Amino acid sequence: MRKKNYSIILSLLLLTVLIISGCGTINQVSNKNVSSNNKLQIVTTFYPMYEFTKNIVKDKANVKLLIPSNVEPHDWEPTPKDVGKIQKADIFVFNSKYFETWVPSIKNSVSNENLSFVEASSDIHLMNGDGHHQFDPHVWLNPVLAQQEVKTITKALIKADPENKEFYQKNSDAYVAKLAKLDHQYRETLKDAKKKEIITQHTAFGYLAKEYGMKQIPIAGLSPSQEPSPARLGELKEFAVKHHVKVIYFEELASPKVAETLAKEIGAKTEVLHTLEGLSKEEQDKGMNYISVMQKNLDAIKKSLFD
Repeated sequence: MRKKNYSIILSLLLLTVLIISGCGTINQVSNKNVSSNNKLQIVTTFYPMYEFTKNIVKDKANVKLLIPSNVEPHDWEPTPKDVGKIQKADIFVFNSKYFETWVPSIKNSVSNENLSFVEASSDIHLMNGDGHHQFDPHVWLNPVLAQQEVKTITKALIKADPENKEFYQKNSDAYVAKLAKLDHQYRETLKDAKKKEIITQHTAFGYLAKEYGMKQIPIAGLSPSQEPSPARLGELKEFAVKHHVKVIYFEELASPKVAETLAKEIGAKTEVLHTLEGLSKEEQDKGMNYISVMQKNLDAIKKSLFD
């Protein structure tokens, strides 16, 4: 994730929104818990936050996805239109201020006092970053930690809309049970793995690796835009040969160039490990979701750890 000072940029964006509105202030949207018959208006940042939230509220709220599915979220920046969407919402769900790094500036600038900011990873102890980033925010790629994120979102929804507490809690429990089943699949599949090391294009799978006894060897750092040095590539080549690595993984929204280069040099093949940072409407229409994609990730990991 690029280190930027977003406060000035976002202040200008908010000012633009205010000017466009033609009235000095943006009309505040009444929260659902203030005697309103309207559905909760929820904005979520990227796909996992959208799916987790949608599985809880079903048709009781309107849930929107802010970051386009074909855009790498690490480097995405909100436009004045995006800021306007957030301003008009009742609830804004994001993963972490260490992932959506622009959120704190928006939080300090919005005029909608009824808007609730929900940091889904707030109850999770984050692992240290890679030297360029303070903490690793990729918690959603661990099915156990994904359950905690769902529970955190659920608490916030119930607080905002207590009338539908039982509905939200029932849906949340059912979805958490599905995530627990996914966790069991990973645990049972990987417990007898002959190998432990996986080489990934960037450091997105640290929580997943730690949970299931694997060792993640990243080509680059926490951001997929980071480029490895020639020395780093040399180290990886030596490591891959020594440990008989047969698969190099890259992500769905990142260029596979570096992974393909390393794979070619050691006679390995490449496979996609999906970070779920973007899942298109077409993919969703085909029935793809967090659980099915994570199951595909498990199948891809098996190709590296079992031979």
